[in-house]
Amino acid sequence: MAADLSTIVKAYDVRGVVPDQWDEPLAELFGAAFVQVTGADAIVIGHDMRPSSPGLSRAFARGAAARGVDVTEIGLCSTDQLYYASGALNLPGAMFTASHNPAQYNGIKMCRAGAAPVGQDTGLSDIRELVEQWSESGAPEPAATPGTITQRDTLEDYAAHLRSLVDLTAIRPLKVVVDAGNGMGGHTVPTVFAGLALDLVPMYFELDGTFPNHEANPLDPANIVDLQKRVREEGADLGIAFDGDADRCFVVDEHGDPVSPSAVTALVASRELAKHGGKGTVIHNLITSWSVPEVVKENGGTPVRTRVGHSFIKAEMARTGAIFGGEHSAHYYFADFWNADTGMLAALHVLATLGGQDGPLSGLVAQYDRYAGSGEINSTVDDQAGRIAALKAAYEGREGVELDELDGLTVSTTDWWFNVRPSNTEPLLRLNAEARDETTVAKVRDEALTIIRG
Repeated sequence: MAADLSTIVKAYDVRGVVPDQWDEPLAELFGAAFVQVTGADAIVIGHDMRPSSPGLSRAFARGAAARGVDVTEIGLCSTDQLYYASGALNLPGAMFTASHNPAQYNGIKMCRAGAAPVGQDTGLSDIRELVEQWSESGAPEPAATPGTITQRDTLEDYAAHLRSLVDLTAIRPLKVVVDAGNGMGGHTVPTVFAGLALDLVPMYFELDGTFPNHEANPLDPANIVDLQKRVREEGADLGIAFDGDADRCFVVDEHGDPVSPSAVTALVASRELAKHGGKGTVIHNLITSWSVPEVVKENGGTPVRTRVGHSFIKAEMARTGAIFGGEHSAHYYFADFWNADTGMLAALHVLATLGGQDGPLSGLVAQYDRYAGSGEINSTVDDQAGRIAALKAAYEGREGVELDELDGLTVSTTDWWFNVRPSNTEPLLRLNAEARDETTVAKVRDEALTIIRG
């Protein structure tokens, strides 16, 4: 009987509970399917610290090697370290991680050579079809000559590449608390930060895929409470939290107050534009703050608005030749990093900016944090399309109100906007709102929620 992969093959990756939804035999088939769809003769594979990751990763390698493909295993790594290896070695890659999901989950993030994304429309659906077919009919015939499986350490090279993109040589000494959440930041941060003028205070650097301290998802306020407290206790200049596979970073200032990912996007965008002579395109998704396109324009750049999701960001970066892209979810994409996302590089930009002047981080980011936001609010609904239609009917035709449906429904005026998007995986609607002041954003949020939950 063919495996049903509909629950684990998502829009951008593979993700599910091990061994209930997928296991090493399926991982082996994924390896064979991946090399057939990409047409690769060599690939690179990495994995995170989850208990199931080494076995799944090695099974994938066996499946690829059986098809005659040479496999380079880089072992424990962050997702952006795998993207580095894919870019530097010019090989398709596979990263075994479930990011911030609980310990029983695991997944595969796949890319083509040069870290180009593999999603539903760029090969993932073809991979799924092959795995389903082979799970019923048996694995494909092995190649006459199997490929080799060799190991390579890329951590030092990855760190050197990142440091070559941001000049940190002249920064003032900074005290920084880093919460790795028992994820891969505990592996990469010591090497990337080595030799810099940083007094590093590590939190939860022990690699532990059971996440004994808190979920490795810094976008949930509950998961940065420890970091906020430690920053205040240490009198640190800032705090940085990474998610499980360390491809996203979240920043708190010297008071322990969260710095919005939109403010980080604007800060990094201004630096990247300066590096490119005040010219260049910057991608931002439609629920980043108004401040992002404003700052981009003020620094000579061209902002381009996209749908939410890394495949859309990366596609627009490739199409426009953009130099940088940022999302509300703390994903940051760099042309200098093969258009791939790397929270570590964003963190280095924040450190370089803060260390290059005398003021505190709160004062520095104030220029990029100009509006009041609601944050993302989820509502469980039975009829996503019906609720969005009700919102559209409520606001359509109002004077001074504009509607667009680039991604869900965005309703905007000169003083406020909100966006409502359906979740791809759950019966949820996600609301984000922004206004010129707290009173207005609360009113806009409450009116929209009344209709959504009505």
